[in-house]
Amino acid sequence: MVNEVIHLNEERGSDMNSSKKVARIGMDLGKNTFHLVGVDETGFPVVKKKLRRKQVLAWFANLPVCQVAMEACGGSHYWAREIGQLGHEIKLISPQFVKPYVKGNKNDYNDAEAICEAAGRANMRFVAVKTVDQQDLQAVHRLRQSVVKQRTALANQLRGLLGEYGIVVAYGISQVRRRIPEILEDGENGLTDCFRTWLAELLEAFRVLDERIKQYDEEIRQVYAAHEACRRLGAIEGIGPKIATAVIATYGDGKQFSNGRHFAASLGLVPRQHTTGDRPVLLGISKRGDRYLRTLLIHGARSVIRRIEGKDDRRSRWLQSLVARRGKNKAAVALANKNARIIWALLARGEIYQPREA
Repeated sequence: MVNEVIHLNEERGSDMNSSKKVARIGMDLGKNTFHLVGVDETGFPVVKKKLRRKQVLAWFANLPVCQVAMEACGGSHYWAREIGQLGHEIKLISPQFVKPYVKGNKNDYNDAEAICEAAGRANMRFVAVKTVDQQDLQAVHRLRQSVVKQRTALANQLRGLLGEYGIVVAYGISQVRRRIPEILEDGENGLTDCFRTWLAELLEAFRVLDERIKQYDEEIRQVYAAHEACRRLGAIEGIGPKIATAVIATYGDGKQFSNGRHFAASLGLVPRQHTTGDRPVLLGISKRGDRYLRTLLIHGARSVIRRIEGKDDRRSRWLQSLVARRGKNKAAVALANKNARIIWALLARGEIYQPREA
C-alpha cells in the first residue's frame, strides 16, 4: 500500500504534492542513509523515502511543518536540534518503546514505520532533546569514566604481573601509587632488569591516566562553580560536583517528568513490580535508566551514611533508623531515591534546598 501511494505521488511530481498532508514522520537514523515513513492525520501512509545525509535538511526544509519522531540513539540529539530549527516538532523515543511496534522482519523501513506508530500513541514517553552544552558536559563525564576504567585495568595488570614474581600488592589505587615506586627501588626483590624497565613504563602510563582524571575533575568543578542550577543541587547532602553536573547533562531542567517519583523511577531507584490479581509483589530496584548516574547517587548516599553518627537533625535520625532496620546498602538506595526526588523539585520548580533542622 505504501509503495502504491509513493508511486502515485511520484507521478504527480513529488511525494509531498499529495492531497493528503503529512502529519507525522518516523525517521530511522543511520550514518549515511536515513529511511522515512510518514502518515497523514488518519494514520494512512503517504511518505516512504530514503535520503542521503546531505539531503536530509534540504528535504525537511521543503516539508510543511509536522511531527518528526526518531529513536533516542547516537546522533539523534544533533538531528533533533537541526530539524527542530526548521519548525518541525521533534519527538525522541527510547528504542525499548519502539521495538513492540516493529511488524515482520527487521529492516530500515519497518523500523521507521514502528517509530512513526509509536510516536502516535497518546501515552508514549518521550526523551528531552539535549542542548550542545549538555552534550559537552556529558562528553566530559564519559571521557573521565573511560579513563577511570583504563586506570583500573592497568592497576589490575600491574598487580597480576607482580604476583607472578611473588610480590603481592593490596587492592586499591592508592596502594598501587605507593607500592610500585617502593618495589622499583627495592633491589633485593628478585626482579630482573628488563621487567623493571617494563614496570617503570607501566607506572608512567598509570601516572598519565591519573593526571588526565585530575584534569577532567577540574573541568567538572569549573562547570559546577559557573552553573547556578548545579550549585543549588550541591547543597543536598550526598550531592557533589560530579553528580550535579551529570544530572544537568542528562536531564537538563527535568521538566520532562511530571513529578519526582517518575524522575527517580527513570533512574532505576524504585522497586520492580510484579502484580497480578490485585496481589502486589515488589522486588529489588529496577536498575533502569542511566547506570552511571544511578551509581553516583548511591555512592553519594554511602558517603552520607558514613557520617551520620552523632547527628540529630530529622534527616539523620530517619537515616539512622533505616540503617538499623534494613542495613547500610538498602539505606543507601533509599537515600539515593530521596535525593533524586529532591533534585527534581529543585530543577523543575527552581527551588532552593532547605534542609529541615532538628
